[in-house]
Amino acid sequence: MLPQEIIRQKRDGKPLSSDEIAAFVAGMTSGKVSEGQVAALAMAVFFNGMSRDEAVALTTAMRDSGDTLDWSDLPGPVTDKHSTGGVGDNVSLMLAPIVAACGAYVPMISGRGLGHTGGTLDKMDAIPGYVSQPDNALFRRTVLAAGCAIIGQTAALAPADKRFYAIRDVTATVESVPLITASILSKKLAAGLQSLVLDVKVGNGAFMQKSRDATELATSLVEVANGAGTRTSALITGMNEPLASAAGNAVEVLNAVDFLSGRRRDRRLAEVIMALAAEMLVAAGIAGSNKEGLSRATEALDSGRAAEAFGLMVATLGGPADFMERPLTYLPRAPIEHAVEADKNGYATAIETRDVGLGVVALGGGRTKPDDVIDHAVGITGLLPVGAEVVRGEPLAIIHARSRTSAEKAEREIRAAYTIGPTRPTRQKAIIRRIAPGS
Repeated sequence: MLPQEIIRQKRDGKPLSSDEIAAFVAGMTSGKVSEGQVAALAMAVFFNGMSRDEAVALTTAMRDSGDTLDWSDLPGPVTDKHSTGGVGDNVSLMLAPIVAACGAYVPMISGRGLGHTGGTLDKMDAIPGYVSQPDNALFRRTVLAAGCAIIGQTAALAPADKRFYAIRDVTATVESVPLITASILSKKLAAGLQSLVLDVKVGNGAFMQKSRDATELATSLVEVANGAGTRTSALITGMNEPLASAAGNAVEVLNAVDFLSGRRRDRRLAEVIMALAAEMLVAAGIAGSNKEGLSRATEALDSGRAAEAFGLMVATLGGPADFMERPLTYLPRAPIEHAVEADKNGYATAIETRDVGLGVVALGGGRTKPDDVIDHAVGITGLLPVGAEVVRGEPLAIIHARSRTSAEKAEREIRAAYTIGPTRPTRQKAIIRRIAPGS
């Protein structure tokens, strides 16, 4: 099949067959399809869309463009979660061990941060010795021992997506829902999952800022993943404020350790984690209902078994054996801590969450380009949530910086991100909507 004929067909608004899509993806992987042809098809899809059948065919073809993992020898169900990204979103660090402690296996292949959103892999890289991109043997050994492993994507998983995304990124075609869907799912499904739960963020700190856009993406992801043979559901969750009270890398790891150990648990963060855990346990067949899933997840967390699973995962992947007991001994710390003091009394009525994320990037804790080097020590802690009472002279947040100049710059950004008003605002829902097949 000639690539130009496939492009012509989609340009003219006609559907592509699964064979045509598979042939194009094979050419994209082998290099027989040129960069210009990939860009042309991306633009044709951007304007004309794809049917569900086409999106399923694209997803499975990209999934099968490289290695696919097989966990059939494990003595329990294999499940995972994917988030579309936000600020203070360290959910994976607690969620994976909670679900693992309930008897599921969670081979979590995660990404790095880009733009204002943090990356799970960058957080794990803050732990000294932790091997975030292990070979398959160590990956499998960790999943079997701890029940979970949080690692990065290897070049052998869904290589077609890597090429496709790089071209979409420079041709203004990233925002296409079918292409976003195929990109996310091809990598996740190549991990050999039996079930998947999606956390689709919406709000001023998310890529999807409007409810209808988040719902469209969540519905597409759920329908295509199920069409590809993986039991999948989604929760749409709010990102109109940072999810955790910390934003950065090492500071979010410490926040996760405190959560697992019971020292401190941010309310909205706990609500999202436990809802996703219940959803994953139901999808995996471990719980028969959401209520049972929530009960099992709560017991795994409160008993300390989830904390043990996280500690074992860290140790098996090369990190300190006593990391859970002594995280401050190992995590990098910025030399300057600077309080952003409130200049009036009132309540935090709104937070420009994206600006908080950009404040972390400006400190050196995030990326504007994929090859930027991360400073894992910097970040922001003590972020007051929306609805919190604000007292003049007391901190809105604590900035952890490498220099006084960068701390003062971040202070201006954080101060501008907060709106302080005279009355306490109505609490916003953390869990907005559930999307299941056929909903």
